[in-house]
Amino acid sequence: MSVFISGATGYIARHTVGQLLDQNYKVIGTCRSQTKCDQLQQRFGNNPNLTMEIVEDISKLDAFDGAIQKHAHEIKHVLHMASPVFFTSDDFAKDILVPAVNGTEGILTSIKKYAAESVESVVVTFSYAALTSPENEKGVVLNEDSWNPDSWEHCQRNGMAAYCGSKKFAEEAAWKFLAENKDVVKFKLATVNPVYVFGPQKFDADVSQKLNSSCEIVNQIIHSTPNTDLTPLTLSGYCVDVRDVAKTHVLAIQNEELLGHRLIMSEGRFDTQAIMDILNESFPVLKGKIAVGNPGTSSTKNHPGTKLDDSRSRKLLKFKYHSFEETMVDMASQILKHDELIQKSKVSVP
Repeated sequence: MSVFISGATGYIARHTVGQLLDQNYKVIGTCRSQTKCDQLQQRFGNNPNLTMEIVEDISKLDAFDGAIQKHAHEIKHVLHMASPVFFTSDDFAKDILVPAVNGTEGILTSIKKYAAESVESVVVTFSYAALTSPENEKGVVLNEDSWNPDSWEHCQRNGMAAYCGSKKFAEEAAWKFLAENKDVVKFKLATVNPVYVFGPQKFDADVSQKLNSSCEIVNQIIHSTPNTDLTPLTLSGYCVDVRDVAKTHVLAIQNEELLGHRLIMSEGRFDTQAIMDILNESFPVLKGKIAVGNPGTSSTKNHPGTKLDDSRSRKLLKFKYHSFEETMVDMASQILKHDELIQKSKVSVP
């Protein structure tokens, strides 16, 4: 039996595909183009256990019909990891909210139509954003029972609010679908709600000049100078390692105790200063060449903002996450290795 993964070329999804293949699962992945499908299969050495299908536009409610129907009798687990991740638009509903909701409703409807008897578990990637509004009050404690309070209309006030709203409404749609179709489908549902996700790309070859939104924060600090104004990058929040998020998706299809739950994932707080401190302390090659900020002033220990209680999820998952320092060091090492290869390629050979 196979695991169906939507958005298989994504940052978290690539790690998830890799962990599944390492455990000898057969994986059916989707992506938006043949070029992306071919690239991913090449990255995994054309592994015979990896099959790819094209799903061009997840905002269409029947987008997954063809792929699900084609593999209906072999799919046992579905990981829905495809969702829009951007924050600028002239029409937040059309470009961010509707695609996220339709993508979730669409894939669940396709399972209902074509694989209701074979699919046993569905795990959907959402976000901490489904728990909270960007303007949540300081001191509020969030846990697995928390929901973003924004309405459909109010979350369209700006790009970040729209992104957070898209996670909320898509997750609500998933749980509602299951409640309304529990007599028709046999699968159980879990959702994975990570905070900011950092860590290395699955493959060194995936490192590029510009990375995905969270990793780009670290990438820009690595490529800063002592005089770079990093004010636009000033950020604080909770974070977790991409490899741990991928592992949680895999565990959710292996452990029935995890199904039926919202799984919040966080290793702890971070801020931009904490990233600069680790990079400057851990990499002599960077010391004196990149921004330092105000060393030792990180507020991760005593931050006055929203609090996160993920104790219920940690008790269910039962594994130790990568530390923030491990995540930063592994990520920076990979970026620096890429930079070194680029520099070598520019050296002319006599």
